[in-house]
Amino acid sequence: MSGADMAKPLLGHGSMESDPSVTPAAGRTIGVLGSGDFARSLAIRLVCSGFKVVVGSRNPKRKAGLFPSAAEVTLQAEAVKKTDIIFVAVFREHYSTLCHLADVLVGKILVDVSNNTEINHHKESNAEYLASLFPACTVVKGFNVVSAWMLQSGARDGNKQVLICSNNQEAKRTVAEIAQVMGFTPVDMGCMSSACEIENIPLRLLPAWKIPIFLALGLFLCFFTYNLIRQVIHPYVREQKNKLYKIPIEVVNTTLPCVAYVMLSLVYLPGVLAACSQLYYGTKYRRFPDWLDQWLQHRKQIGLLSFFCAALHAVYSFCLPMRRSHRYQLIEAAVKQAVEKKMNIWVEEEVWRMEIYLSVGIIALGLLSLLAITSLPSIANSLNWREFSFVQSTLGFVALVISTLHTLTYGWSRAFDENQYKFYLPPTYTLTLLVPCTVILAKVIFSLPCIQHRLLRIRRGWEKGRYVKFVLPSATGEYSSGETSSNV
Repeated sequence: MSGADMAKPLLGHGSMESDPSVTPAAGRTIGVLGSGDFARSLAIRLVCSGFKVVVGSRNPKRKAGLFPSAAEVTLQAEAVKKTDIIFVAVFREHYSTLCHLADVLVGKILVDVSNNTEINHHKESNAEYLASLFPACTVVKGFNVVSAWMLQSGARDGNKQVLICSNNQEAKRTVAEIAQVMGFTPVDMGCMSSACEIENIPLRLLPAWKIPIFLALGLFLCFFTYNLIRQVIHPYVREQKNKLYKIPIEVVNTTLPCVAYVMLSLVYLPGVLAACSQLYYGTKYRRFPDWLDQWLQHRKQIGLLSFFCAALHAVYSFCLPMRRSHRYQLIEAAVKQAVEKKMNIWVEEEVWRMEIYLSVGIIALGLLSLLAITSLPSIANSLNWREFSFVQSTLGFVALVISTLHTLTYGWSRAFDENQYKFYLPPTYTLTLLVPCTVILAKVIFSLPCIQHRLLRIRRGWEKGRYVKFVLPSATGEYSSGETSSNV
């Protein structure tokens, strides 16, 4: 089978989801070696998909009740003789127990569905090891990224992709047909050398999220410690007041918007740095530093974590009036007002500040929700590039500006109040303004016609210092060639 036979590219490899050349494989007999959870789930899904299933077990009488009645449970040797396609659903360390079947396995297709307990635990992949034990067989790696639960519930729940690799194209095609009949999307990952990569996939825990999560946790710890010093430690040191009750709700609620705001600005800061690099070097073909390249690739995860912190901040803020401490403070303020015989404590400026602060915050959270929703693959795939870019770039920048207004209305004029500088430390929100304001200022500068035009030319292929050839007529009427710089 040629590479084009595996249909359209998906995740950088071929998919057979809509290949008209794939013929239905239902009705054929499929063998399963093993009696564990995955083997049972695989047998159930194969039976439901219309296949005849023969299960090979060392103790068929004891294991027969675990499988569907439509599946035949027999000895391993008998199961192997009845089919040419066998799913090997046993652990790597038990492959050697199948060596006595080497003679009857000659010419069979073995589908290795195993995984390791650690990434790159062995020098060779499980599929390659199985192929070395049975050189007369054709080994195909597949179905290892599919869970037992997904097999039982069907391809409608969870990921539909089944990654397949083998050195034999025809065997790959056969297994792909089986996967498609079962309701999954076969994805051709190439030859057997890709088996190690496929086996590592189920073992990776959020590989694209590690750096963003550590970044968010680091920012949270920094801002939490800073707020703890200002809101809890400072009153205790200066006034001997116990404010520890603020830690679970108030200190956390002061920290979350700081993390969300800074994380949102970090989504757009690498774009600013990339633009600066292109303007400085006058080309788009110069490779970015690795740290900037990694930063650009993690912008989606950073943005989603920003939305997560903003959503938590909204929930925490909604719960603030429910606290017992808040009720005590209201009663204390009311008693104090009665003692001082103050009939009206309405402050027009504070009322307007809070109204604007809440309104702008709600709009910012709504825009962040829109950014988070459109980043989902199912939604992003329904948008063309211009629509996606408008939402993620333009509306994202608007969300950053509105979040800045939300922060500024929270601070209002308190940034100039010396009482707000506890231990000579500025209010937290003033620190959070540094990175976002830098991004906004850079965006405004880049929008200037002279800079925007130059940046647009660079991104369309123009390079500073590149020489181009031209041809001019000489005095004798003959044409002579010359060179000029493209930035002249």
